[in-house]
Amino acid sequence: MKNNSINQSKFQKWKKGIQNSFKENCINGVSSSPSLKKEMSATTDEFPQDLQWPLQLISSSTPDLQTISFFLSQPSSAASFQETDKSLTVNIAPSAAALFSELLSALASNGGHSSLTNVEFHLVEWDDLKMKDLRTILETNPSIKQLTFKRNKFSPECLSELSEAVRRNDSIKEITVAESGIGTGGAALLASALKENRSLEEFQVWEDSIGLKGAEELAKMIEVNSTLKLLTVFDSNPATAAPLISAALARNRAMEVHIWTSDRDQKTSKVLEFMPGNSTLRVYYNLDISGACRLACSMAWNSTVRSLDMAGVKLKSKWAKEFRWVLEQNHTLKELRLSNTSLKNKAAVYIAAGLFKNQSLEKLYLDRNLFGGVAVEHLLCPLSRFSAVQKQANTTLKSITFGGAKAKIGRDGLAAILQMLTGNQSVIYFGIYDDRSLKPDDIVRIFKSLETNPVLRRLSLQGCKGVQGDAVLQAVIETLNSNPWIEDIDLSRTPLQASGQADGINRILCLNERTREEAEVETDTDLLENTQTTAPKSCRVFLCGQEHAGKGTLCNAISQNISPSKLPYLDHLRNLTNPVEQAVRAPAIKIKAIKDEENTKITIWNLAGQHELYSLHNLMFPGHGSASIFLIISSLFRKPGNREPKTSGEIEEDLQYWLRFIISNSRRAVQQCMLPNITIVLTHHDRINQQAGGLPEATVSSLQKLREKFQGFVEFYPIVFTVDARSSASVSKLSHHVRKTCRTILQRVPRVYQLCNDLVDILSDWRLENHNRPAMKWKEFEELCQVRVPFLRVRSRHDNSKDKAESRRRAVASSLHHIGEVIYFDEMGSLILDCEWFCDILGQITRLDIRSKKSFDEKTGFISRKYFEKILIGSLQSHIPGRGSNVVENLEPDEIIRTMLKLELCCAQDPSDSNSPLLIPSILEDGRWKLQRWQQVISPNIHFVGRRLQCDDSSHMLLTPGFFPRLQVSLHNKIMGSKNQHGASYSLEKYLILININGIHVRVELGGQLGYYIDVLACSTKGPTEMLRLFQQLIIPAIQSLCHEIALTEYVVRSECVKNLTPPRYRRSQCAHLQRLKQALLSVPAESIYDYQHTWDTVTDSGNTIISPGFDFARDLLSDDDFREVLHSRYHDLYNLAMELQVPEENNPDHPSSSGDEITGSVEPTFAGIAKGVEAVLHRLKIIEQEIRDVKQEIQGLRYYEHRLLIELHHKVNYLVNYNIQVEERKVPNMFYFVTTENYSRRLITSMVSGMTALRLHMLCEYRREMHVVEGQTGCELMQVNNITVKCLAPYMKSFMKLLTFALKIGAHLAAGMGEMIPDLGREVAHLINSPALYGAAGAAALGAAGVAAAVNRNRDRSPRDVEQDHRAAQQWVMDFLRDQRCSTGKDIAEKFGLWRVRYRDDGQIAWVCRWHMHARAYEIMEVPI
Repeated sequence: MKNNSINQSKFQKWKKGIQNSFKENCINGVSSSPSLKKEMSATTDEFPQDLQWPLQLISSSTPDLQTISFFLSQPSSAASFQETDKSLTVNIAPSAAALFSELLSALASNGGHSSLTNVEFHLVEWDDLKMKDLRTILETNPSIKQLTFKRNKFSPECLSELSEAVRRNDSIKEITVAESGIGTGGAALLASALKENRSLEEFQVWEDSIGLKGAEELAKMIEVNSTLKLLTVFDSNPATAAPLISAALARNRAMEVHIWTSDRDQKTSKVLEFMPGNSTLRVYYNLDISGACRLACSMAWNSTVRSLDMAGVKLKSKWAKEFRWVLEQNHTLKELRLSNTSLKNKAAVYIAAGLFKNQSLEKLYLDRNLFGGVAVEHLLCPLSRFSAVQKQANTTLKSITFGGAKAKIGRDGLAAILQMLTGNQSVIYFGIYDDRSLKPDDIVRIFKSLETNPVLRRLSLQGCKGVQGDAVLQAVIETLNSNPWIEDIDLSRTPLQASGQADGINRILCLNERTREEAEVETDTDLLENTQTTAPKSCRVFLCGQEHAGKGTLCNAISQNISPSKLPYLDHLRNLTNPVEQAVRAPAIKIKAIKDEENTKITIWNLAGQHELYSLHNLMFPGHGSASIFLIISSLFRKPGNREPKTSGEIEEDLQYWLRFIISNSRRAVQQCMLPNITIVLTHHDRINQQAGGLPEATVSSLQKLREKFQGFVEFYPIVFTVDARSSASVSKLSHHVRKTCRTILQRVPRVYQLCNDLVDILSDWRLENHNRPAMKWKEFEELCQVRVPFLRVRSRHDNSKDKAESRRRAVASSLHHIGEVIYFDEMGSLILDCEWFCDILGQITRLDIRSKKSFDEKTGFISRKYFEKILIGSLQSHIPGRGSNVVENLEPDEIIRTMLKLELCCAQDPSDSNSPLLIPSILEDGRWKLQRWQQVISPNIHFVGRRLQCDDSSHMLLTPGFFPRLQVSLHNKIMGSKNQHGASYSLEKYLILININGIHVRVELGGQLGYYIDVLACSTKGPTEMLRLFQQLIIPAIQSLCHEIALTEYVVRSECVKNLTPPRYRRSQCAHLQRLKQALLSVPAESIYDYQHTWDTVTDSGNTIISPGFDFARDLLSDDDFREVLHSRYHDLYNLAMELQVPEENNPDHPSSSGDEITGSVEPTFAGIAKGVEAVLHRLKIIEQEIRDVKQEIQGLRYYEHRLLIELHHKVNYLVNYNIQVEERKVPNMFYFVTTENYSRRLITSMVSGMTALRLHMLCEYRREMHVVEGQTGCELMQVNNITVKCLAPYMKSFMKLLTFALKIGAHLAAGMGEMIPDLGREVAHLINSPALYGAAGAAALGAAGVAAAVNRNRDRSPRDVEQDHRAAQQWVMDFLRDQRCSTGKDIAEKFGLWRVRYRDDGQIAWVCRWHMHARAYEIMEVPI
């Protein structure tokens, strides 16, 4: 630091260096003061030497100067200064105030201080001249951000001038006024200036008595000014706080506020502070009643305060009355601290009233106040439930505390506490502090009420005198043992802790903490890992068959054989009543459980054969790893009452449906451990003429074909049972087979958890204890697990343990569902214990006849929900003999509907409305017999598109009957539940979905015998691309999500069939495989892609033409996206070929696709309107023409690129043919390939692997630019490929076969003028189009055994000499091989390969050509025999 005692020699050196530039700048016009220019030459003589250096710094625009401070308080000399690197402090005596004016004028004259940011004035008495200089300084130095006045004196005129300067300034950020006596008037002037100022961010007024009126003026400024970020006021009157903070809160200002005051003893105290960073408002000082009420009113609509802390502030009931409205209207306040605020009963009642409507407050602290039991009763009322059906008024408050040494909770307060703790569903922290009114018995009752509270986590009774004695200790321990949710109990400063008895409680809590940490280490995959497993004890037998196949009679006979009844007379009597029951009972899925002599449980599931129940079969299908077998039953007769036998085709059709159904559902299994076990049973065998010799030969042959067809998909039992279900002897062999197969299956399937077997017995006992109830609520299941199953019990007092236990319970419930003991889905809120009872309910729902009801909408298929509930009650309450307990007593109709909604068995018209009408797809009518037509009027500008999704293996799988109803529900929920519906409409029929969305009419039809494909058809004035995008984004994903286990293949439906809605049986052949259509486009030359046509065959019926033959352009069948994909695929193939041929890339010009706006609006019926419409149409036609021109231009560029690559390909192949004319003068052909014979067809070999057998060597005709396969060529047989052969031939196979496959992929064999350059391999290359080798480096991935993969990767780094050596090795191998085959002469080669050795007349090169070229090109070649 430098001061006035600085070394004078050093000072003079600095002075001399700066003086010249200072004088020059000032004299040349830097200063705007003429008097200063005039007197500059005499500055060193007239200005005190002590201030010459500061004057020069101020006038010379020192770049590093950031802060200047002026102090008018120098006692001894006239002036002094202090300087640092970035600041300057000038001390001037009051008697030399003129010097300060000169410095201020100099600073005002020089506006070049770009780095000056802070100016401070201390003990300055301002006059008009100085204030004008200050205003000039602020105007000419926009870099000044901070202005400070400490202990200054302002006249009213100066304050007015200062406020005007602040009003117009747009750069200053901070103003501080401290001990300057600005008063109320000064505050008003500055407030008026800040109303218009939009740059100031911080304003501080310290120890200036602005008074209440000044605070009001500043409050008005806050209401207008939104840029102020910090306000600090220190005033002797604490009342200034209320208007300031109220204005900030009422306007939701994100402004930091600090208000200070001082008392009579000059002790400084903080009144309040608001920190927007953490949204906290703290009040430290007692406010008067009006100020407190004003503060409360300002918070009613405030959104910036999250936490209000008024602890220690004395509050009155009047304030509480105002704050009640804050609790009712404010939606952001989360925490409220009113501890030690002297609140009495009346004030607490007001706060309690506000809690009834409050839905945001989470924490409320009311401890150490003066209210008693009456107030406690009111406070806890909104947090309590007084009956099971009553809802808790306030469910957001999580923490509440009260109590105090002067508070008397009393009997009323205790009763309210017990009521709240018993039924509360939200409070997790509850505290009673320093209470002296509660006795030990009252504390015991509090802990007893906590035994059933599942929500509370922390309880605090710190300082309560009643927490003492063994009874309280015992109650605490019992509560901790029975309630697993309590995490902490605070008993600090209680007699129980003082006596040391609370240590046992802490040990229990610490043990629970360790349990929680161990539980957190567990992962979701370890939920049931540590449980013991055992072999399953239950196996399911599914009886599958059509209606009247005799499944019910067979089920009774099998059960009687496996587990004979000890009361045969009663069984006979029951059988006599069966026809009576069957007359009144509707068909449904029946379940019968029996046990054999080894105590193996066999459950026979009789799947109903009625078609209306088929949609329920999917829900009952066994899960993965479930022990089950299937008996497919078919009657040998068409009807039970006659003797007309079924044909072999009818029997095959019956069996084939169930086989495909079982296979399709088995693919759903996540882990298919074993193939489904199938046994075929033919009933009513007693009616067959025994003299005929058993089953007809046609039936036996048909069954054998079924076995061969489905072999590998299911496991057939080799014997077909023919039985008479009414004869015990006839069924005995089948019963023995069922019993034996069940035992075998139980040994082969995966083991199950022992826990599941234990739960089966526990659930059985529970049913007996609850009057044989068929279903239990999930909450009841949780309570049962908590009491009866230790492994499924919640052991920790933390949320993580609860989640783990919940996951375990659901995992066990799912396991019970998979093994067939219960019916449970994650979407259900119940556990079905009686499976037959639940199936009966769903069966009745599917058979409800509601189409004739008034509340049924025939157009849309929706029915009123309330009316549907009435129908359910009337249908399910009928007591039919044998049905069991009343359904409504165990499952409410509303719960049945919710279950159906979750299982996607029905859907709501408006998912957001709980009373919305319902749609049940299973009860819809089949409308396929109606005349089918589009809802939209057909016109020339309407486009039609169609796609078919067909089972990839339709001969073995199908779309199960439950699939399409779920698809109808799923699509409805996606479309109608979307926020952006575009005015969509949705209607259904039995096998049809009609959708109109965004101007596109869509039909989704289920088709095919047994339902193995879905047609998606659409028509619209929009283009095919937009319609197909709707398919790809909405409809096809919904279909695939419901049958992800079945592979679906996409086909293109002929547009004419879509337009005319041709019946499905006729449009079966009018579909084109989408991928094959794309591959067809890839196989044609580039110029033919745009005009490629797909032809359609004719369709006839009984000699009549239904659909005429025709064609469609591929560009019309595909969307723009698909067509672009084909072009990009062709570009990709050409790029790969270019990389292989090492052809340099060209910068092809981009072809931006131009698109025009749609013609919108309508044509006015005037000449001008018609002209305008014609102009718009012509403009649109130009746009379409330009788009077509762009596509054709892109194809033209593709053709050019392809042509260049084909020329380069020709050079490469020609090099391979003539790479070395010195190899024994080409005594053998150069271009050879291998084929292998498989299933009466030849397959081209693209890679050599050691160990191959039975290959044949063939040669190509090598005539330049016209190479081809020689027809009828015999070739030579290669018995086995060894490592030496692979080593010699691998490089040759790689280079030649790679070029060949690339040529095939880009359609080079069809290129104009070069069609014979690449050999037409015929059947040998037909398989190669779809071969994976085509998409790699000629099958390099398959050559790992011979090390060819490494050779492929090194190909580009090899030198031409290395390549020549590789080809020389291959040629030598061919020569040696032919010599071993005794085919080394020209005559032998001509006999086996049909090739002759010739020489070109122009260049003398040798080649081996076919007989045709020998004669056709005789003028270009001459024979050169060996």
